Amino acid sequence: MNQIIARHDFDPHRCCLLVQGDITEEQVDVIVNAANNRLQHGGGVAGAIVRRGGYEIQTESDAWVRAHGAVPHERPAVTGAGRLPCKAVIHAVGPMWGEGDEDAKLRSAILGSLAAAEERGFASIALPAISTGIFGFPKERGARVIFQAIENYARTHPNSSLREVRVIIFDHPTLEAFQKEFDHAWK
Repeated sequence: MNQIIARHDFDPHRCCLLVQGDITEEQVDVIVNAANNRLQHGGGVAGAIVRRGGYEIQTESDAWVRAHGAVPHERPAVTGAGRLPCKAVIHAVGPMWGEGDEDAKLRSAILGSLAAAEERGFASIALPAISTGIFGFPKERGARVIFQAIENYARTHPNSSLREVRVIIFDHPTLEAFQKEFDHAWK
């Protein structure tokens, strides 16, 4: 069972929640997958999404790459959700640590995900800790970039359909880093 750890209200109708749990169990309109640019969903968050949602998510992802090519940081791919309890999956590509300009690329992946959700009229979205796992992005720094991007989006899109942004953290070490940055950003 997923547990809300912290909440920040941007205004009476829009908030950001820090949640510990499994992103595949989130009852939101859309979840974000921490994807690679070829949408090969083998391990980590991507593997969990396909295992729970069904192989049709991989099949749709393969078709998306055939039609559009590699997924850029700023413009994620969107597929159906298979058997997941959401309407769609946004496949965001964060940077690998050491490739250069990582903060800007991670910011672009978050902003692109939020924009893709808004374009589809979604009210709620769940994001994982993009790039802070096997891509090696330092956890606290990644949390800072992610929360700043969410705040920037909320501030610059006051009429957005997005009302609830959830940041879903699975493991305890990542949760500690994200909670520290959440508290620093909004407490």
